[in-house]
Amino acid sequence: MRKYQPASPVDEENPYWMSFSDIMSALLVVFILAAIALMVQLMETEGKFDKKIEVLEAAEKIRKTILDEAAEELAKRGIQVVVSENDSVLRVPNDLLGFDTAAYDIQPEYRRTAYSIGEVLHQVISHEDRLDYLDTVFVEGHTDNRLYNGLMGTGNWGLSTFRAISLWQYWSDALPAQGSLQAMFNKDNKPLFSVSGYGETRPVTKKQETDEELSANRRIDIRITIRRPKSEEIKSAQNENAENQDETT
Repeated sequence: MRKYQPASPVDEENPYWMSFSDIMSALLVVFILAAIALMVQLMETEGKFDKKIEVLEAAEKIRKTILDEAAEELAKRGIQVVVSENDSVLRVPNDLLGFDTAAYDIQPEYRRTAYSIGEVLHQVISHEDRLDYLDTVFVEGHTDNRLYNGLMGTGNWGLSTFRAISLWQYWSDALPAQGSLQAMFNKDNKPLFSVSGYGETRPVTKKQETDEELSANRRIDIRITIRRPKSEEIKSAQNENAENQDETT
């Protein structure tokens, strides 16, 4: 009788089967690792984009806080200013600074008020790390719509600019060194404050017929701009995010 011999295992009959299985397992591991790496990269990209949005939202919140605190503190001192234009401007009406028609000098009886406004601005802006979120604080001069032909022919543009310069110069001369607005710099180490004039081009009243309407437009606006992510940075983050999403699908 022939001696019984058990059948050979499949792997012994097909020595290539184990190698093929190992290759497939290895490829699966590589695919899983690649997918994990792409997911991590996608999360990091989304995190960068979310971080920029968070910084922008924080800056907008800080700007509103600065303006609200300034208005509140000035109100305690009997100085009524208005926060306007989407919480970006502290509006100082003409009757607080006393600009006469076709005039830009701050008269002695208004200097105490002007001093308080500068003092409070320094106080609320320099608190904690608020400076890191600000780009520029504009001291903007404005006039009513009556034509003015003085100041070497610059008209209302020149008059509004000189009103802003007059206030800024007073602050520079009167405020103490520890409260100096000139010494304030943004995160790029550039002067925080700037001066500009808009003439009659940005009125706050639709009509300028009465003395009250005309006076409302002779004003100083303190406009605060915040640091924002550059458009190319946002686009780059968006593009990178889109590319990563395409790779994971």
